[in-house]
Amino acid sequence: MNSCREKIDIQRLPQHIAIIMDGNGRWAKEQGKMRIFGHQNGVGSVRAVSEACAELGVKNLTLYAFSTENWNRSQIEVEALMKLLSKTIFEELKTLNDNNIRLNAIGDLERLPKYNYDALMKTIEETKNNDRMTLTLCLSYSGRWEITEAAKKIAEKVKSGELNIEQIDEKCFSNFLNTNGMPDPELLIRTSGEERISNFLLWQLAYSEFYFTDKFWPDFGKEDLYEAIVDYQSRERRFGKTSEQLKENK
Repeated sequence: MNSCREKIDIQRLPQHIAIIMDGNGRWAKEQGKMRIFGHQNGVGSVRAVSEACAELGVKNLTLYAFSTENWNRSQIEVEALMKLLSKTIFEELKTLNDNNIRLNAIGDLERLPKYNYDALMKTIEETKNNDRMTLTLCLSYSGRWEITEAAKKIAEKVKSGELNIEQIDEKCFSNFLNTNGMPDPELLIRTSGEERISNFLLWQLAYSEFYFTDKFWPDFGKEDLYEAIVDYQSRERRFGKTSEQLKENK
């Protein structure tokens, strides 16, 4: 069986892929297991997809790992997720360094338990010089929270006289987002058959291509990633222009 990797045009790779890793709980339920079993098995997909992106030459991979809304889940599940997070961060340090991947994290990180925060900061520090790819984990994150925080920071700058209202434009606003310095995702992938963005990167996904698959996250592997990229490369990204205008500009 031929791999979809052979169909990928390396010259037209998305430089930033964002993924909503959905379906861990339902996957576990189908196995007759607890939800945390699905989250544990989802770690393997994170590893496989991260390695595949780095091997291809994708420069940024952003994963929706834990939303602000996820704090509303049962205390047992939240505590289990936090323990799994710190365990995974510790165990994957060697994999990150072996693949020259830099770890990054965005979100309301101070809300994380101290042991999570400390493990996260330690791994970020120990991978800071890796430059093959940046893996960003969105933790205690939501798009509305991020935009609200950016608005607050801008308001403070205006109030202090450091920023004039006339200076506020899209570029200025972007500079106050958690993703400042990162390109917007060209491709968003969501697993599990759901077709919504669930408060994820609301500002940054304005012109992203969306790819939905029915597979649950623990079943999503390298070949599935390749299929998503091939599908992305088959699309015409117009950014508000017509097909004719794009042809004229070539």
